[in-house]
Amino acid sequence: MSKEAPYGTFKSPITADEILKGSVKFVNVCHDNKNIYFAELRPLDKARVEIVKFEKAKLEDQLVNYSARTKVHEYGGVSFSVKNNEIYFSNFDDQKIYKRDKNGKIYPITKNSNERYVDIVIDDKRKLLYAVQEEHLDNKVVNSIVSIDEKTSKIKKIAEGFDFYASLALSFDNTKLCFLAWNQPDMPWDSATLFVADIIDENGNLANLEKIAGSENESIFQPRWSKNGDLYFVSDKTNFWNLYRLKNGKIESIYPMKAEFGYPQWLFGFSYYDFYYENGKTFIIASYFKEGFSKLAKIDPENKSLKNFDLPFTFFDSLNIFENELLFIAGSPSEPLSICKLNLKTDKYEIIKKSKDVQIDPGYISIPQNIEFPTENNKTAYMIYYPPKNKDFKGLKNEKPPLIVKSHGGPTSHSQAILDLEIQYFTSRGFAFADVNYGGSTGYGREFRQRLYKNWGIIDVDDCVNAAKYLVKEGLADENRLIIRGGSAGGFTTLAALTFRDVFKAGASYYGVSDIEALVKDTHKFEAKYEEKLIGPYPEEKQTFFERSPINFVENLSCPIILFQGEDDKVVPPNQAEMMFESLLKKNIPTAYLLFKKEGHGFRSAPNIKRALEAELYFYSKIFDFEVFDDIEPIKIFNLEKK
Repeated sequence: MSKEAPYGTFKSPITADEILKGSVKFVNVCHDNKNIYFAELRPLDKARVEIVKFEKAKLEDQLVNYSARTKVHEYGGVSFSVKNNEIYFSNFDDQKIYKRDKNGKIYPITKNSNERYVDIVIDDKRKLLYAVQEEHLDNKVVNSIVSIDEKTSKIKKIAEGFDFYASLALSFDNTKLCFLAWNQPDMPWDSATLFVADIIDENGNLANLEKIAGSENESIFQPRWSKNGDLYFVSDKTNFWNLYRLKNGKIESIYPMKAEFGYPQWLFGFSYYDFYYENGKTFIIASYFKEGFSKLAKIDPENKSLKNFDLPFTFFDSLNIFENELLFIAGSPSEPLSICKLNLKTDKYEIIKKSKDVQIDPGYISIPQNIEFPTENNKTAYMIYYPPKNKDFKGLKNEKPPLIVKSHGGPTSHSQAILDLEIQYFTSRGFAFADVNYGGSTGYGREFRQRLYKNWGIIDVDDCVNAAKYLVKEGLADENRLIIRGGSAGGFTTLAALTFRDVFKAGASYYGVSDIEALVKDTHKFEAKYEEKLIGPYPEEKQTFFERSPINFVENLSCPIILFQGEDDKVVPPNQAEMMFESLLKKNIPTAYLLFKKEGHGFRSAPNIKRALEAELYFYSKIFDFEVFDDIEPIKIFNLEKK
């Protein structure tokens, strides 16, 4: 029998320690035609990224004993490549490329620590590596494509002149290299151009550079060569990111759908499709996002047919085909992200490793619902709603649960319905939770994604506010206990919602932007011009930057805010949180500020993840005056007595 208790006070087995115990975060999975490899970030091991080998049903750990993580664009991505049982990886500490040879010996290939590398492609015919290089010079960052001689470490620039490069792919006969390039103020999901060039000599020099696809209003994603020399890629020229093929000099659509086969390239190395060769035919195994869920399908490009696989997952990433098996990362609302393989002959799947061995009774797991809701200008937005769930407790009669609304980062990202124990941490204690895909999110087409342009701080805020109002109207939330939280761009939306609207009663900003104008002057190259799309050109739109920045209107604030920040954050520097904190102190608003040493943009170390999560719950408990059963180290909340 479940007991009655106030929402928010339910005792839960989903503690911060339980969430982190044995947990890892998978970065990618790949193969070298013999063995399977994957990278995992380990919060309990000082956030180190380890490369793991899977061979004959056994996992081999500590392959490199470094942290295989790149800092290109600050966000990084896939940081290693493998071939013939040899591993090439970027080492986090010095950003050099290292090689682990067949005998297990590890040594550096590159020499300079002011250079960063990603998208490592192995040309074993010429004994060269191709990679995106990011040079950090005096007050200047230069991106290019380089060839690297394995034996001599000689580096030669083979493509330069664009602001950014990504998605290198080598043809099977080692004669052609394709890549994406774009210039500021565009981001890669705004306009990215696909180029192909011939490799003309043993030094990897390129010639006959040809533009294949991409325009001012077209973004290209994940070019990849098939064995017969056809070049496939994803384009959003018809609003949705769909698959295309360059064959015999002509570009053709593979299977038009109102679905997304691509994703914004915040990170390097996304793989949403690969080729499967069967009975002399080429098939595509691809994942796509439609109506709130991801699906996996087999596509026949000749017959223009698509068949979905019947699998218990709602999220798919890092697709790579190894013989007759598909390797991928997958998850669902009830299962954690896992490294999986699918036998393409039998359609049977196997889990190689889970990101966490969840030993939690399903009676504490909230199953999400995808909800469309009305918002401003007769538009529709989307959210993933999680009701409170705890088999031991139920809320008091006539009481509605407190609601946490999450504004995701990016802002060109999106939330998916997969098991997130940080969300379950709150829902199992009696909170309702709404993960909002506001206008500007990916997954609903280019037009929806660009709804936010010139309207950052308006559309996203309206949609988060209207998500909360919708749930209140439906009787699913207490209008007096509405909370908003978010990180990075989601932190900005959080601060803007608390400053310019009067719906939410408390908030939590993780490394959020408080002063857009200051960010323009003090952020990294990748996003240095992003605000031109989101707000307008600077300084021409200086007044708009001022009017959208929460820091300039603290007098409008009246509700408590907790701030979290990484000391080494180069994307949103600590001064953004510090300025807001000082202003809140002066305004006598209840506030707390936690600064984490040796953390960048996003927290990766287990003690810091735990501290932030528990501090957030502790903060809400004091603001809304309810009891917490967890043994949480108190935090200093300033101005609480003046609340």
